[in-house]
Amino acid sequence: MLTALALVIATTTLLASNTNPDESKKSIRSQIQKLFDVTDFHVNEDVTVEIVFTFDSADEIIVLKVDSINNDVLNYVRENLNHKTISNPGIKDRHYMIPLVIKKR
Repeated sequence: MLTALALVIATTTLLASNTNPDESKKSIRSQIQKLFDVTDFHVNEDVTVEIVFTFDSADEIIVLKVDSINNDVLNYVRENLNHKTISNPGIKDRHYMIPLVIKKR
């Protein structure tokens, strides 16, 4: 039986400096949250990973680091986030960090 997983992106951490950082953080977090679907891989316990990413000149998200050694998690983040675009991207070449929580249900 597949374990149903819920994904929650924590609202507490997204680092960036913009003219209106709070609104920009909320917008980026909200848009990125929509890119993640429910997974079909198993985790034994809730997993929190830090994702570091930037935006390139084409406004695509470029995943720089995923703080996990679990290959399923690494692939899942890269497949759902890397080279995707959002409607209000952040500043090109600035590093952003956001936690991703994968919860076992």
